[in-house]
Amino acid sequence: MALKKHFITYVITFAIWSVFVLAACSQELAKVNQIGFYPRAEKIAVVPGNVSGQFHLVDVNTDEVVYTGTLSAPRQWTYSGETVALADFSEFSTPGTYRIEHPEGGSSYQFEIKDHVHHEIARAALRAYYYNRASTALETAFAGVWARPAGHPDTSVIVHSSAATAERPAGYRFSSPKGWYDAGDYNKYIVNSGISTYTLLAAYEHFPEYYQNLSLNIPESGNNVPDILDEARWNIDWMLTMQDPNDGGVYHKLTSLNFSGIVMPHQDNLPRYVVMKTTAATLNFAAVMAVAARVYAPYDQSFADNCLEAAEYAWQWAIDHPAVYYRQPSDVHTGEYRDSNVQDEFDWAAAELYITTKNDSYWHARNFQDVGVPSWQFVRPLAWVSLAHHRNNLTPAANVQLIQQRIINQGYTLRNEYRSSAYKVSMGHVPWDFVWGSNGVAGNHSLMLVQAYRLTGDTSYLHAAQANLDYILGRNATGYSFVTGYGSHTPMNPHHRPSAADGIPRPVPGFVVGGPQSGQQDNCPGYPSNLPALSYLDDWCSYSTNEVAINWNASLVYVSGALEAIYGGNQPPTSKNDNPAVPTEFALRQNYPNPFNPVTMIRYELPVRSRVSLRMFDVLGREVSVLVDQYMPAGTHEVQFDASRLSTGVYLCRLEAAGILSFGKGFSQTRQMVLIR
Repeated sequence: MALKKHFITYVITFAIWSVFVLAACSQELAKVNQIGFYPRAEKIAVVPGNVSGQFHLVDVNTDEVVYTGTLSAPRQWTYSGETVALADFSEFSTPGTYRIEHPEGGSSYQFEIKDHVHHEIARAALRAYYYNRASTALETAFAGVWARPAGHPDTSVIVHSSAATAERPAGYRFSSPKGWYDAGDYNKYIVNSGISTYTLLAAYEHFPEYYQNLSLNIPESGNNVPDILDEARWNIDWMLTMQDPNDGGVYHKLTSLNFSGIVMPHQDNLPRYVVMKTTAATLNFAAVMAVAARVYAPYDQSFADNCLEAAEYAWQWAIDHPAVYYRQPSDVHTGEYRDSNVQDEFDWAAAELYITTKNDSYWHARNFQDVGVPSWQFVRPLAWVSLAHHRNNLTPAANVQLIQQRIINQGYTLRNEYRSSAYKVSMGHVPWDFVWGSNGVAGNHSLMLVQAYRLTGDTSYLHAAQANLDYILGRNATGYSFVTGYGSHTPMNPHHRPSAADGIPRPVPGFVVGGPQSGQQDNCPGYPSNLPALSYLDDWCSYSTNEVAINWNASLVYVSGALEAIYGGNQPPTSKNDNPAVPTEFALRQNYPNPFNPVTMIRYELPVRSRVSLRMFDVLGREVSVLVDQYMPAGTHEVQFDASRLSTGVYLCRLEAAGILSFGKGFSQTRQMVLIR
């Protein structure tokens, strides 16, 4: 009875607020990080429109205004064509679940303020690599509903004619298993593996205490090696097989001749080839192996020694073949990762070998230039990042003051752009920030800003780094949280073959999609705009904005983990149960999509077998649908709600559940949903 009385009170209160929400449905919602904020962090939302006056922070559980602030002066953001104002509520730090309201700018999606607010993002972004493992089955105990049979054993890959040598002629077969699928396809590329694997290893090097305590629930968990290193090794083991043992050169990619269709990995039986050795691939390999040699030494000295030997062997091949650039053979039609300027790759490999071996010849081998922001085709910044981290353990040949100043200068540039941006992000300081994989650009901006913070302790760099994560998680012109499964409005149709082919409504979680950019190379219909920050389409067809890739996820891993380590301390929150198939607590998740028309999915989680009531109400408290009314097993459940017979409006979804051992202590939660017809 108490639950019923509370619900009626909630409905009456919410009915008044719903009038405001319905008016806002015709406008854009206020944009905010849909996951939330640390109590001590900067907290900003973007309110679209030529708006002014006060905004309100509302507790979603009580509908009470808990903070009132004044919007900044509205400004235009060129990249989206919007006029926006900023709602800054940084001084508010009370933990809870909130939304932003403004009479002219609509209401934001809800978010939390709490310690460890990005723990689940950090963990999910790293677990995404497990879901993209090649040559292995994903078991239910580790993958939950996304379990799948093994695919692409890669134990008999074929040497393509472009890679033929006397020792390994065209048609020669060898074993090259493991590794991660690079993106939405099933191929494996050394060049993109370089920056991706490095970024995970750097995350561990920079924040070892945090990652030593972070459990991912992967098959290797509990083996006394940090899970992040176990996951990275799955790819390093594959990379090692891509080095020709006869000369030290490294094949550019392992691929089928054409992209596969929308099939699961075990259904893709196209022949697999290694294609061409290149200088770029060999130097990426050398750099990663040099890092691996020092990172894995405390855990497996023999493996570390093998990595260093492979790195030096590759370096010598690159010195002997300094300009072997990838050229796509006429019969190969998969990703190229073409790069005809490898001076940055030489710099990066030399820096990592210098740090690991302390051999001054590697330092003197290069003429390091300005820093910049890392990407797969521009890796010189990674050299500076590693040199700065190891600055106290370098030989006298290194100019430590120069190393530190270069990193700080780069952070200074990005911080200035963040400060001057209408959206309060560093994205857009140059037009080519909005390129294919723009969310990866945002993540790598933050990676560099974190380095400036680590060198100076100046929290303004940390705020700028957080701002780009806020951008990825919802404070952007599209209003999407770009990480699958995390946020109220997330991509549902990423260009990712397992997500498209597995028959599960939800995509594989934890992947950041590429993000908006105006190229629209896929020629898909339905893009909402040609403007760089708005040109995004949540559709399988849109591989140019909605594909996933391991390098974009790597920057998300680094930044979310860094913020967790810095704000939350080095001890991640403990989990009662790391099995994704068995939730640790009752929960009613936000429906998706929301707003919707006329069908939406509702997900709820039960830690134990429970009596479940899942019902829909209008804002006057009238029941409009009973979705579930029965005992349900423990686990994550999804229900489709079809509102075809209902009119535009705000509706309430109510979950009431009681576990069979709960002794009368029931769970209840309500979520608001908006139907727009």
